Amino acid sequence: MSSSVEKIKERLTITEVVESYIKLDKAGGNLKGKCPFHNEKTPSFFVSPDRGSYYCFGCGAKGDIFTFVQEFEGLDFMGALKTLALRAGVELVRENVQARNELDRLYGAMEEATSYYQNLLKESAAAKDYLKNRGITDTTISEFCIGFVPEGWRAIHDHLLKKGFSVAEIEKVGLIKQTEKGYYDRFRGRIMFPISDSSGRIIAFSGRILVDDGKSAKYLNSPDTVLFNKSNILYGLDKAKLDIRKRDYTILVEGQMDLIMSHQAGIKNTVAVSGTALTDSVVSRDDVVNNLGLVRRLSSNMIIAFDADGAGIRASARASQVALSLGMDVKIVQIEGGKDPADIILHSIEDWKNMLRSAKQVIEFHLDTVLARKLDDRKLTKAISEEVLPYIVVLQSRMEKAHFVAKIRDMTKIDENAIWEDLKRLEKSMQVAEGTPAGDGVNETSPLSRKDSIERKILGIVYWQGSQEKQILDVHVLKKRLEKIMGKENWDRILADSLEKKPEFIFESEVVYKNSEKMAEEIEEMLKGLETDYLKKEFGQVMKALDEAEKKKDGAGVTKLLARCQELSNTLAQLSKK
Repeated sequence: MSSSVEKIKERLTITEVVESYIKLDKAGGNLKGKCPFHNEKTPSFFVSPDRGSYYCFGCGAKGDIFTFVQEFEGLDFMGALKTLALRAGVELVRENVQARNELDRLYGAMEEATSYYQNLLKESAAAKDYLKNRGITDTTISEFCIGFVPEGWRAIHDHLLKKGFSVAEIEKVGLIKQTEKGYYDRFRGRIMFPISDSSGRIIAFSGRILVDDGKSAKYLNSPDTVLFNKSNILYGLDKAKLDIRKRDYTILVEGQMDLIMSHQAGIKNTVAVSGTALTDSVVSRDDVVNNLGLVRRLSSNMIIAFDADGAGIRASARASQVALSLGMDVKIVQIEGGKDPADIILHSIEDWKNMLRSAKQVIEFHLDTVLARKLDDRKLTKAISEEVLPYIVVLQSRMEKAHFVAKIRDMTKIDENAIWEDLKRLEKSMQVAEGTPAGDGVNETSPLSRKDSIERKILGIVYWQGSQEKQILDVHVLKKRLEKIMGKENWDRILADSLEKKPEFIFESEVVYKNSEKMAEEIEEMLKGLETDYLKKEFGQVMKALDEAEKKKDGAGVTKLLARCQELSNTLAQLSKK
């Protein structure tokens, strides 16, 4: 594979790969943008074309084209390799099944199972008629690798054994189950929809029962396996991601049929939650965040089009609230009459497009729904509190919250102060339930504090300039200023603690400042920020000590501490004017 890696690196630059996912601007000899791996307002994500790498000063993310695709799309190395090889036009030469490593053999088992199910579909008139009646064409069946498995207990078990896979491997990928009497197939008598990761590798299945016996589940999904984690997968994302980036919004539907019909109709920026954590009420909020985080990196705009039944409404509510908390713009499609998107598309593609165009912002959608019921004042107030405020409370922006509070006030005549009080109560209850502040958003990676980030940048500059024969600035002078700001003992400790990461710090600074004409200006700004942070920290400590001295009635101590408070306050005021 090493030759394939080198070929891909020769054909694809770090700039073109990263720019296909996020917007980058020139920054000297490098490029910068907002980091896709954590929420930020000011760009701290740098790409170095010369080194073929990237680095984020906010969260520490770094690597090359393979690392970027792995992190962005939630893939392992082989998945990223496949994605980039396809883009670069590099053929990956695969060895025979027996020679593959353990994980690769498991992917091989899923590929073989998919091929087997596809061949079985060709032999089943009933299964083909079902798909035809649902409006699915032969081209789409082939594109989505749809298959079929007839009734029987050991079809896939026996087939994969003949192909050289072991019982343990077949069980590991979730295709068979064990009982006291032996192993039997998990999927029987079902239309088989392969579920792929974002690189297109098949990792799981969702089986739709062909003949309803009144006992079996309509849909049966693979269990979590070493290949498949339902909290990290959205059905159809591998086929939708390019269109999501291009159109800058995602359409989220419930089932396989909804997604397949949408793609068949040319609306390919559609993904489905079928088989994933979004529809499962027992999974954690973090799992839903992981799921939506995959599409949020591609676009912050989403239209949710779930069925209007109870399960669909609950799943839509959960997805909407989490998406809003992630800073996404969310709209809802109103689907009435017991239909689902697949039925609507089958009847009229144009009707479906019009419904998408008419999608309402999620809070306005729920407010209009409540108002349409024409409730009396008491019931209206209760309904607003229970059905609308939960969406407002998770918003990141205070201004956005104020906008919707004012809208509720104007449309319902409910006292604005009462709405705010209910929001505060709801926020407190959510903090207790989730264990985190509501409405603050979720970062995929914990970013460094401002002080830590500045210290890291300055350390890099000190080490980098110290390693150069021709220095752009006087490192000795810079060190003296840092000693004054931090205290010599603290600065010496920071230097000692960072020695192991010295090469890494030098690399980071060279990436950002090698061709920068504004390094001196930026260093002054960082030193000012660092001094401000240290002075504010000391001010807080002095105020705490002052409170203790006053409680102990220590007159001399109070006088001394007050003088220091005044001194710190004056220095901070002067810094703010610079």
